[in-house]
Amino acid sequence: MYTEHYGLTGQPFQLTPDARFWYDSRTHKKAMAYLGYGLAQGEGFIVVTGEIGAGKSTLVAHVLANIDRARLNAISLVSTQVEGDDMLRLVAQGLGLDTGAVEKARLLDAVEQRLEEESRAGKRTLLIVDEAQNLPVSALEELRMLSNFQVGGRALLQTLLLGQPEFRDKLAGPGLEQLRQRVIATHHLEAMGEDEVSLYVRHRLTRVDWQGNPEFEPDVFKALHRHAAGIPRRVNQLMQRVLLAAAMEGARTIGAAAVEAVAAEMGADASAPAPAPEPAREEKVLPLRSARAAPVAANEPAPRPVLVTDPALEHRIAALEARSEEQEAMLRRVLILLVDWVENSQEPAYRTHAA
Repeated sequence: MYTEHYGLTGQPFQLTPDARFWYDSRTHKKAMAYLGYGLAQGEGFIVVTGEIGAGKSTLVAHVLANIDRARLNAISLVSTQVEGDDMLRLVAQGLGLDTGAVEKARLLDAVEQRLEEESRAGKRTLLIVDEAQNLPVSALEELRMLSNFQVGGRALLQTLLLGQPEFRDKLAGPGLEQLRQRVIATHHLEAMGEDEVSLYVRHRLTRVDWQGNPEFEPDVFKALHRHAAGIPRRVNQLMQRVLLAAAMEGARTIGAAAVEAVAAEMGADASAPAPAPEPAREEKVLPLRSARAAPVAANEPAPRPVLVTDPALEHRIAALEARSEEQEAMLRRVLILLVDWVENSQEPAYRTHAA
């Protein structure tokens, strides 16, 4: 592993969100400012969106690592395509409630009571819902209904919604006007600038005791920004492969050429065609003699006969062909008798019913 080769105490570019590697880029700093303002209001919805890999999950990890648990009870959900009733049950489970075979009305009462208990204990409740773009309108409306719970004019539940850019379009769509009116803060995570990529990489390396080995040529970060488009997760993916390749070569200095080579490999991996299916095993198909065989088209080559060299198999084939001829002769006789019966019968072929 490159971590051992370069004397690092951990993996600086792992893809799993980790609050230890939080980096205050310009856009993430703005997100935290909006989030801080929203949390200070203690009600409504806070919305944060961003491209895949923009750092939404790392933002959640950073928030959860820094909140005062004595004053704020945080429930984190990764949403799936669940309808309203299922969303209610997920929230209830996050509050530690038993949801088995409980009617919705009783479950709502139980959720409200639990939120009131938290409030009396001096704790606010924050519900964090990731991948919110997957939620149908019914689930979002259920969350809005939960935001109605209050005691003494104070909301008992506040919600942070995180989603991909299409969530903004969903939020602006029909059926969610009341929820839109309760959004008190929103921010879209932008990509990092070229100047931030260098700081981002060095920051993560420093968190695992990087001592300057390997060194980086200045053009590395320009190449990184170009290929990763400033998206943190893409930077991580590239840097993992770059460091691994450099360690295998024993390099102490990494330049743009290394990034270009890895980016080309990753591009080839992504565009590689699916492996061709294995050719079907050729089966010996023996043509049956039949008067009803479909004629061969004029421009279609005749089927190649299968050569049989086993005497026993030849005998079996001859027997099958003889039996086939007998069956066809019998079928012809039956058809002749049937035609004669129909022609000589006085009964109609079908019965008509009076209107």
